[in-house]
Amino acid sequence: MSSGIVYLVGAGPGDPSLITLRGVECLQRAEVVVYDYLANEQLLCHAPDSAERIYAGKIGGRHNQGQDEINSLLVAKAGLGKVVVRLKGGDPFVFGRGGEECEALRDAGIPFEVVPGVTAAVGASAYSGIPLTHRDITASVAFVTGQEGNDKNESNIDWDRLSLGGGTVVFYMGITTLRRNMQRMVEHGRSPATPVALVRWATTPCQQVLVGTLADIADRAEASGFKPPAVTIVGEVVALREKLQWFDKRPLCGKKIIVTRAAEQAGEFSGKLAARGATVLECPTIRLVEPESWQLLDLAIRDLPNYDWLVLTSGNAVRYFFQRMNALGVDSRALAGCRICAVGPKTAEEMRSYGIKPDLVPTVYKAEGVIDEFSRLDLHNSRVLFPRADKARDVIPSELKRMGAQIDSPVAYRNIFPDRLPPETLFALEKRSVDCITFTSSSTVQNLAAMLGEELMLDMLKGVVVASIGPITSKSCRDLGLKVDIEPKVYTLDALAEALEAHFG
Repeated sequence: MSSGIVYLVGAGPGDPSLITLRGVECLQRAEVVVYDYLANEQLLCHAPDSAERIYAGKIGGRHNQGQDEINSLLVAKAGLGKVVVRLKGGDPFVFGRGGEECEALRDAGIPFEVVPGVTAAVGASAYSGIPLTHRDITASVAFVTGQEGNDKNESNIDWDRLSLGGGTVVFYMGITTLRRNMQRMVEHGRSPATPVALVRWATTPCQQVLVGTLADIADRAEASGFKPPAVTIVGEVVALREKLQWFDKRPLCGKKIIVTRAAEQAGEFSGKLAARGATVLECPTIRLVEPESWQLLDLAIRDLPNYDWLVLTSGNAVRYFFQRMNALGVDSRALAGCRICAVGPKTAEEMRSYGIKPDLVPTVYKAEGVIDEFSRLDLHNSRVLFPRADKARDVIPSELKRMGAQIDSPVAYRNIFPDRLPPETLFALEKRSVDCITFTSSSTVQNLAAMLGEELMLDMLKGVVVASIGPITSKSCRDLGLKVDIEPKVYTLDALAEALEAHFG
């Protein structure tokens, strides 16, 4: 069998968005992924579902597999003709043992490629606001292993040059040997007053920074219970953090927030919260699927020239409606004689992506807003098409009918339960480590209650801030016994994100 190939991919320091485009390309091709403790597991989502995933990191502080075992595993999997991605925290060639793995692959005749990654020192520097070099302070930087010498009688580090050089020094893996390493720098001539910063879980929402000096940083670390994984930055540049820190000043920094939108919709809102510093757990409580039958919607689409109004109340309704038009070979020209109502700016924005500018956007982004706007019009004998979700409220059809309209409301899509809730979300709720949960429709809260059971849901959400997108969703929360803490005045995702920022900020 022909040989496969191994890609040694740098996963970066923790933030999954810091992986390179080439790294993502390799993951998308992977048949096997061998990943480390410091490689963010979210990156595994880039690999095909069929890819074999093998954890080769630490369990309980001990290596799950030794380096020789990992080398043999890479050779064996690639030897079967497979595309193997070795996903390594940081950069493969900076204290990542990537060189050893490449030697083993070369000896076995296995082709390989090395994809660089953002190394921990660079990530910790940027996200803590500590530049490693600065024209007015230092023009040199050294990366040093903090674990060097543990099993040796003598150190291979030139402590005199390291201490007296005056440049920035970054120790990797040096928390357990922090006191010894700081003492050595002082003993070899570095001033005890030199600033030092410890950066733990750099670039992630869990990032912690502890600042001190060579003389006292070990005592500070012990007093605060500062644990690995972390890097140690030594040098005058550390003093710039007070002026340049940005990452841990974001309003939702350190807050863990659950987003309950459908999986295909969660990304946009999650991104808004993550940009404000939150740790986001996506917990889809809705799965969007096609209606059981297209018959009624198809009849309406073929009869579009005879409708006076088309009412769409969500981006989902827009997407499913226009996708079905396309499937039937009908384009937007069929809407030439029909006026269009979009409920909310996001729905209007989705329409514009299909080349349609709505005629009416109610100032209140809910069914009652539609009714209020239409109450000013003469709807007698007007034909109105309202493609909807299967569980949509009956407010619009019943009220427009009362106004004299002839209304058709075929199902355009259905909301159903996902197969299961993500285990990481359940684990976080059980650990009481969640700060806030967001609900963006009545279905999201009702489905969560149905999947967990009302009693368990109420117990798990004790002490958790509940954020609702609007009054209808809030009523559903209260009907289930939840207290709503946050509800924006405008019923949009942007407004909900801003309300969360205001609440926690």
